[in-house]
Amino acid sequence: MEIDLSKHSLPIFEALASKVRINIVHLLADKTMNIKELAEALGLSSAIMTMHVKKLEKAGIIRTEMIPGKGGVQKRCVLYVDKIEILFPSITKKVMDYHEMEVSVGHFTDYQAEPTCGLATQEAIIGEFDDPRYFLSPERINAKILWLGKGYLEYRIPNFLNANQEPKTLEISLEISSEAPFTNSNWPSDISFYLNNHHLGVWTSPGDFGDSRGKFTPAWWPGVINQYGLLKHIRITENGTYIDGRKLSDTSIDQIGIRESLFSFRIAAEGESENVGGLTIFGSGFGNYNQDIVFRLYYE
Repeated sequence: MEIDLSKHSLPIFEALASKVRINIVHLLADKTMNIKELAEALGLSSAIMTMHVKKLEKAGIIRTEMIPGKGGVQKRCVLYVDKIEILFPSITKKVMDYHEMEVSVGHFTDYQAEPTCGLATQEAIIGEFDDPRYFLSPERINAKILWLGKGYLEYRIPNFLNANQEPKTLEISLEISSEAPFTNSNWPSDISFYLNNHHLGVWTSPGDFGDSRGKFTPAWWPGVINQYGLLKHIRITENGTYIDGRKLSDTSIDQIGIRESLFSFRIAAEGESENVGGLTIFGSGFGNYNQDIVFRLYYE
């Protein structure tokens, strides 16, 4: 999560300005817990604990979901972020020029998909669930959401960098999550990223989210499957590759063939990973961010 020093970030600063709420974050980093379990662990009443949980939830630091329990429905608390980066205002800030291209999630040029899998336009499912053959359907170019239990998707993007332009940073942003049968907020998945066959690193998605409908998810979309993902920013710089400010690898912009006429970008849920939890990519018209896969190459 990235925040700045503005009034919009005050709920986050307020949520963390409490020893109790810091302790809650530590507890949830170990496992999901309900209100009663958190209250007992910290020696507080359930009413006081509910107040603290609401502050953390309002700040977007944790999420809550209602699940069946022995005594009826109970509210489970899940840690939603693993890092908060605070962006301070710069005294001087040089604005670099950039080339930008937004690629529809259905415009992949190569793939491998194993169930659970599927894809859909903003209007309808393409083909049938869990049949990888439909990833070759001509209709797939109109897909705005797709998911697979294991495999990869690869996109080829033209590079419009000119000979007199010096590349500094390639930024890729997309909304992504795990892929669980139905949904599961606690469904970790190790997702790998590659650029021009160079491994950029692995990010572990915490889950496949279905506790609430995505802001842009169409009304016809079933409520029991993927609703939204997390917006991730991958930055390949002179010093290495980062995701939301956290370093993924030492792979730098000078190592990836940045002046090639085409970029090949691969997103993979690999079978040999520790957490094989699939992947879901949300495009415009689905999820919480109305965008597809955005590539931005900064240069001087």
